[in-house]
Amino acid sequence: MKNIAHHIASLAVTAWVGSLWAIGYLAVPVLFYAQPDRQLAGQLAGKMFVSAEYLGLACGVYLLFFFISQSGRAVIRQPLFWTAASMILITLIIQLGIQPAMNELKAQALPLDVMHSDFSLKFKMLHGISSIAYLIESLLGVFLVIKSRRL
Repeated sequence: MKNIAHHIASLAVTAWVGSLWAIGYLAVPVLFYAQPDRQLAGQLAGKMFVSAEYLGLACGVYLLFFFISQSGRAVIRQPLFWTAASMILITLIIQLGIQPAMNELKAQALPLDVMHSDFSLKFKMLHGISSIAYLIESLLGVFLVIKSRRL
């Protein structure tokens, strides 16, 4: 059973961080390059990010429980635990804070595209904050992948 839990933890790290990198730094840029309708590309990218974030939350929660089961109370001194917890926190901030605010701006801009409305500056600011948070989460993912080889 212990080996299975370790293997699942390794798969969780792979799925979580791999989806962050594949969607954020491969699929979405290709989508915006290949799709001439930027509004449609943005909608599709948003759906991909949401799917990846749900996967990340599931993997992250598993990892937190895995780290706790392996170390008990000593887990609070483990960088991997805090890395996963930080990545989950960033995911929640993006999905429960920034994205709803961006969606609200899109709704307020209708029938215009938000980028062609009075809300474009605020939308760009939120998008920038979201992008920086995503980058930080991705970099934390690098640490998680490298250090989790010892799971």
